[in-house]
Amino acid sequence: MTTPPQSQQPAQQPAQSGSSRIGLGIVEFILTIALMTASISMGIDSMLPALPNIGQSLHVANPNDTQLVIGVYFLGFGICQLFFGSLSDTYGRRYILLGGLAFYTVTLFAAAWSGSLFALLAMRFAQGVGAAAVRITTLAIVRDCFGGREMARVMSYIMIVFMIMPMVAPFVGQMIVAYSNWQWIFILLGIVSAGLFLVAFFRMKETLPVEERLPLSVASVLSGFKTVLTNRITCGYMIGLTLYTGIICAYIVSVQQVFGEVYGLGETFPIAFAATAAGTAVAQFANGYFVRSFGMRRISHAAMIVFTALGAIGYIVGMFDQPSFTFIYVLISVMLMMFAVITTNCMAISLEPMGHLAGTAAAITSSISTTVGVLLGGIVGQMFDGTAQPLLAGFTVFGALSIVATLWAERGKLFTHPGDTPALEPGMGHV
Repeated sequence: MTTPPQSQQPAQQPAQSGSSRIGLGIVEFILTIALMTASISMGIDSMLPALPNIGQSLHVANPNDTQLVIGVYFLGFGICQLFFGSLSDTYGRRYILLGGLAFYTVTLFAAAWSGSLFALLAMRFAQGVGAAAVRITTLAIVRDCFGGREMARVMSYIMIVFMIMPMVAPFVGQMIVAYSNWQWIFILLGIVSAGLFLVAFFRMKETLPVEERLPLSVASVLSGFKTVLTNRITCGYMIGLTLYTGIICAYIVSVQQVFGEVYGLGETFPIAFAATAAGTAVAQFANGYFVRSFGMRRISHAAMIVFTALGAIGYIVGMFDQPSFTFIYVLISVMLMMFAVITTNCMAISLEPMGHLAGTAAAITSSISTTVGVLLGGIVGQMFDGTAQPLLAGFTVFGALSIVATLWAERGKLFTHPGDTPALEPGMGHV
């Protein structure tokens, strides 16, 4: 796979610059996109405390079957991103975003009236489909309006809100099931989604000009996929994103056992989980501040090395004796901060060469990284042996492989790249 020379890579010249292209101020733009992205996470994390209640209410014989409430959401989300990327490149971002939000809203309300596990799972898969449309179009909208380090900066601020969801959502779900029934979780999420639809309908403009749209045909779709998959930078960083998706999935499926069973946190587990999420939000904010000075590659490549080194140190320490909870908790918290910085910048770098193919590129990158990453994370989770060793081993191996993928993408060099241009002034867009 080869990368076209810099002069031949697609370049986007917005008719309007920055967030003005969508009709919003920069603060309103960031908050709107962030809340839309966060609503997807809310649809996952708020469900976790309600799974036992759902199983009892719907008379599920095998308690493990309630895990499908999370799994089928991911399935719909991962698969359908591929379609919405191409559709948004043909028909524009706004129509696909509005359709996704509307579909997401309707299926959320419908899930509240599910009378069986099968019906609920059908609605959860449908919610994943709507969430995929929202995810892909919001990524493409950011790429339409910003480029280079400015894009990474905006994405960092968006991810701050996204990272807050793991701190808030489980508590919201727990409060609802404590004082009412699980159906109200879906009703609350539906109300929020309906509000976001109204904001998008009345406030957001189209960001993809008609002259930059691609015709929808099998040949054009395959051509778009070929362009994305034969770009060395996009593919290399997509592999890295897949590995780091595996890392966060491994953490999510293992953290309850590691913190709860190995170290006996019990009722204080949600607090510890929320604190690690707070650390990732701080890391996102710092990335947004420093990326314009140091560049996406310097920050993300350094974070990859630190992440992998910390994982190796933790694993080596665990070979001799079970580490203290303080050691493991601080180690994992810092590694998750590195994870937050890495994924934001890698996504921005992977989309940078794509120009008006941002929708297709975001779709392929997100779909592959989500689907394969979930499988990788699940394998690590199944290796739990009563210690934190399998989790740390997974972190270390995936981190090392991501460095290899990055070296391949950058032709053996780290920290610098000709395309990592100096920072742009706010509102200049990508030149």
